[in-house]
Amino acid sequence: MVPGEENQLVPKEIENAAEEPRVLCIIQDTTNSKTVNERITLNLPASTPVRKLFEDVASKVGYINGTFDLVWGNGISTADMAPLDHTSEKSLLDANFEPGKKNFLHLTDKDGEQPQILLEDSNTVDDSVHDRFIGPLPREGSVGSTSDYVSQNYSYSSILNKSETGYVGLVNQAMTCYLNSLLQTLFMTPEFRNALYKWEFEESEEDPVTSIPYQLQRLFVLLQTSKKRAIETTDVTRSFGWDSSEAWQQHDVQELCRVMFDALEQKWKQTEQADLINELYQGKLKDYVRCLECGYEGWRIDTYLDIPLVIRPYGSSQAFASVEEALHAFIQPEILDGPNQYFCERCKKKCDARKGLRFLHFPYLLTLQLKRFDFDYTTMHRIKLNDRMSFPEELDMSTFIDVEDEKSPQTESCTDSGAENEGSCHSDQMSNDFSNDDGVDEGICLENNTGTEKIAKPGLEKITQEDIKKTHGGSSGNRGYYSSAFASSTNAYMLIYRLKDPTRNAKFLEVDEYPEHIRNLVERERELEEQEKRQREIERNTCKIKLFCLHPVKQIMMENKLEVHKDKTLKEAVEMAYKLMDLEEVIPLDCCRLVKYDEFHDYLERSYEGEEDTPMGLLLGGVKSTYMFDLLLEIRKPDQVFQSYKPGEVMVKVHVVDLKAESVALPVTVRAYLSQTVTEFKQLISKATHLPAETMRIVLERCYNDLRLLSVPSKTLKAEGFFRSNKVFVESSETLDYQMAFTDSHLWKLLDRHANTIRLFVLLPEQSPGSYSKRTGYQKAGGDSSNVDDDCERVKGPAGSLKSVEAILEESTEKLKSLSLQQQQDGDNGDSSKSTETSDFENIESPLNERDSSTSVDNRELDQHIQTSDPEHFQSEERSDSDVNNDRSTSSVDSDILSSSHSSDTLCNADSAQIPLANGLDSHSITSSRRTKANEGKKETWDTAEEDSGTDSEYDESGKSRGEMQYMYFKAEPYAADEGSGEGHKWLMVHVDKRITLAAFKQHLEPFVGVLSSHFKVFRVYASNQEFESVRLNETLSSFSDDTKITIRLGRALKKGEYRVKVYQLLVNEQEPCKFLLDAVFAKGMTVRQSKEELIPQLREHCGLELSIDRFRLRKKTWKNPGTVFLDYHIYEEDINISSNWEVFLEVLDGVEKMKSMSQLAVLSRRWRPSEMKLDPFQEVVLESNNVDELREKLSEISGIPLEDIEFAKGRGTFPCDISVLDIHQDLDWNPKVSALNVWPLYICDDGAVIFYRDKTEEVMELTDEQRNELMKKESSRLQKTGHRVTYSPRKEKALKIYLDGAPNKDLTQD
Repeated sequence: MVPGEENQLVPKEIENAAEEPRVLCIIQDTTNSKTVNERITLNLPASTPVRKLFEDVASKVGYINGTFDLVWGNGISTADMAPLDHTSEKSLLDANFEPGKKNFLHLTDKDGEQPQILLEDSNTVDDSVHDRFIGPLPREGSVGSTSDYVSQNYSYSSILNKSETGYVGLVNQAMTCYLNSLLQTLFMTPEFRNALYKWEFEESEEDPVTSIPYQLQRLFVLLQTSKKRAIETTDVTRSFGWDSSEAWQQHDVQELCRVMFDALEQKWKQTEQADLINELYQGKLKDYVRCLECGYEGWRIDTYLDIPLVIRPYGSSQAFASVEEALHAFIQPEILDGPNQYFCERCKKKCDARKGLRFLHFPYLLTLQLKRFDFDYTTMHRIKLNDRMSFPEELDMSTFIDVEDEKSPQTESCTDSGAENEGSCHSDQMSNDFSNDDGVDEGICLENNTGTEKIAKPGLEKITQEDIKKTHGGSSGNRGYYSSAFASSTNAYMLIYRLKDPTRNAKFLEVDEYPEHIRNLVERERELEEQEKRQREIERNTCKIKLFCLHPVKQIMMENKLEVHKDKTLKEAVEMAYKLMDLEEVIPLDCCRLVKYDEFHDYLERSYEGEEDTPMGLLLGGVKSTYMFDLLLEIRKPDQVFQSYKPGEVMVKVHVVDLKAESVALPVTVRAYLSQTVTEFKQLISKATHLPAETMRIVLERCYNDLRLLSVPSKTLKAEGFFRSNKVFVESSETLDYQMAFTDSHLWKLLDRHANTIRLFVLLPEQSPGSYSKRTGYQKAGGDSSNVDDDCERVKGPAGSLKSVEAILEESTEKLKSLSLQQQQDGDNGDSSKSTETSDFENIESPLNERDSSTSVDNRELDQHIQTSDPEHFQSEERSDSDVNNDRSTSSVDSDILSSSHSSDTLCNADSAQIPLANGLDSHSITSSRRTKANEGKKETWDTAEEDSGTDSEYDESGKSRGEMQYMYFKAEPYAADEGSGEGHKWLMVHVDKRITLAAFKQHLEPFVGVLSSHFKVFRVYASNQEFESVRLNETLSSFSDDTKITIRLGRALKKGEYRVKVYQLLVNEQEPCKFLLDAVFAKGMTVRQSKEELIPQLREHCGLELSIDRFRLRKKTWKNPGTVFLDYHIYEEDINISSNWEVFLEVLDGVEKMKSMSQLAVLSRRWRPSEMKLDPFQEVVLESNNVDELREKLSEISGIPLEDIEFAKGRGTFPCDISVLDIHQDLDWNPKVSALNVWPLYICDDGAVIFYRDKTEEVMELTDEQRNELMKKESSRLQKTGHRVTYSPRKEKALKIYLDGAPNKDLTQD
């Protein structure tokens, strides 16, 4: 009987199974390129004949025995080695196979012919077999492989089946080796396991997920009965209340043992197992003190669950050689003399005394903790001691018992041996909470007989007595006094010995001795395991591949994952894909088929005509983790016929261009061969598009905006640069454009515009002065609805008359002009000078070739008019600007692109004919047919400034509008408002050439907004609905992508040299020291005082702050850290570097500004009072130099502490450098030995540094445990609110906790 099949843990059988050595054979199939990287693993007894090896290999790989050879592959050339004889009766041992080592073999062709696949019995399997089995049919027996698509990777039996020894391993979650060692130790303790089995779980009283005893019970049952090689421990740790992060936290196995035993005792209250832990593991010892003068002895009895043994005595360089020596040292008394004398109750005075420990009672299971961790006072870190300490298999404890105090039968030798023939078990664990990255984390379970196993991986390996000796510690070579904490992970850490008493030593329960509830549990787990195994088999034989489908109604490309068994036919797979894409109500099934598809190149590789009954495994090339291609569910109309796609063809999407209508049609797909010439290709396209081939021009778009005219008739498509998937534009008119150079032709310009046009959605401001209805005449009258003509944005007015864009512009300009003139007449002209600007409008060609004249508008007066007309609306728009940042564009304008050659791409043409969208579709997105994969996959990027020069003027030095220098395509039309956009909002759908500048784009929007471009701002809306202002007027819209949303807000736009600045208030003694106030505009050349003057009315109006100019300062802001104090005479861009998206602190002063010079240094000081355990508020200290002595003097002056008693330390982290009052006294680097502040370790070179100081004579308050816990909770709560950590220790141990309710409560004392 195979060990572990029926009676899982019968010791005799385990021993017999382990007696014969075994041979591990790893076979690589080199006969097929698909299988060359896969291995077959066999673990056979050494007496197995070579003939049987061939039979097993043939069964595993599905080949006919005798049609292949096996040759040695241990680094020896196969040409020099004779193949093994497949008929040989020699044993593997006699055939030079090495037991205990990996024997590599190559499966090769026999006599130059490939192995024959087992096919002869494939037709003998009746249908009932398929009904009985889920997943693939087994290879063993008479059922063979049907094709070469069978996956020939590792046999799952070698991974899932139990080790031949009958033992099962535990999977290490991450760093849970300490847990695995303890669990294996407890499992191999008969008394503990049997008692656990006798406990019965009541599901009605407790959730099984959070029941620790039940999950341990399940784990032990699986360790005993499972056929797997290793079991997961996640259910056990989940019952502890741990999450996945605990798996990455190292802990002490002894600490875990104590905490878990405590949890079990809590769970076992009022049950038969209530006192189990004490019965098995608890011992007694006497802690005594004996007076050396009168002999009086005082003592108390203590209990213990383990005995801690020191590896190396304190201050010694020599470790104890054995456990026995350490035990003697443990009970060795010490003399209390001198200042440590003991007060004797009998002598009534202090006397010399002897203090020590005596063992009174040893437990049935004795636990020894080897204290391999020590503290290195040189490095101030804990280290692991790897010194050698031997331990025997049987430990005689009679010499350690106090026979005078208790005559006990337990003075007999106490050993670590288990039940007869069962073997002993003790765990060895290294747990280092202070390890670096190269720390090793590994758990081991040791046995002392031939059936021992090492549990370090999901598999099991036999160990020898030499392996056991390695756990004694010690190492070769020279190491320092403290050996490396990571030098060894196999040193014994915790030993468990069992009392050698035949009357008490129990045996493991046999299967027929299981309680009824355990039998039921075994059955349930077996069913679950079988179900899991079947599911794994199904997964192993399931092809998983990406599936795409262009929805016939929605016209969007859908993506999903098709999971199909390799034995399913293509016809069945099509039906599965049809249902997966939810097309039942859309199109008939017979209008769908699966084709091989390359999604990256959008290329249809081939179709599968006549292969409807072929298994998917064969079509896809086997079951693989990933495929280099995808599948497309192709759909046809009922009156269409599927096209045949052959391997080797290339796919070409053909767009027909109509020069007269200036349209680009949707693509027509044709397939061609790379060997075809351009002339043959024209004939092919002519058949598909019905265009004459004689006058046909073909333009290939090789990559984005790279247009190539195919002008050489004899050139092949391959030579022209065709690939798998291609895009061409064809035109076949008989115009003179055919004779022009391609880059000067109308065709090139049309394609160029088509490739560079993007669609934007623009949200206009709410109804306001210059509202949408007023400025465009879009008002409804008499029930008539407004609409927009597609060619020149002409609109139907209230009377139904047509208004051109020129009329709209002229009307808007005249209104603005009249407003300006009215303000000039009524206002005081002496306050400010008037400036005349040219028109902000880009010249737009009208049907009559007329242009609007420039007008003079005063910006400030227009601002005033807007505020007086609707101040409430205007203020709300301005306030909304404070929620957004400045947009900075990385785009640049290509001088070639912006040349005057584009002047023909105007908004309207001369004959007022309708201009279709760039792709020739009035209602379809102009980008749907030309959006490339690179653009689709490209993430949105925020605009960034190339230089910190603020915004750029819309006008050049001559005052001429930059919009007049180039003509870019622009077209706008109303768009249905989205739900929730609110009444009064209007949307525009704009098609625009992305090479247009932001300045020109704003000029195009002027008639729709109703004000000049200098009086509204453009905000780009990103995916997260965040809005960022675009301010780089001379940069293009190249960074904008299709369907980008834009919000227009009223308000003065930035001029050249201006910057929008966010102003925050600095509140050094508030819980949140950084408070946003408003957005302001600073200009190049402005002084700090001037900016403060402009801020005062804004602060009064928007923030309610009444400030005088000398009672607040501006200072640098770096995230939350206050920096350099800006003095009033500093000039922006000269003394202070300023940029877009700049932030600045405003700090209200308590008195007169003390900072007068840049040579001064302003630091923020805070006093720490250890006797009160509190920190005082911040106080600013202004220093004239960076001298430490001056800092001490200033601190002494403001605090009253004597100069010689001042100690200070620099704060850590970001402002306000919060730190727990429990840690500040020892964690900071107090009183650094430096004379200047700008040197290491202080490095205080700028204003705003935080300095803590204290009186060194002040003692720290002594706290009770209750006070400390309460203070810890308060500090943790305070620091969590401010976003700071409780401590700045480099690494702090995390306490190991087990939560009885299965979930941790929020503990404020934890980091």
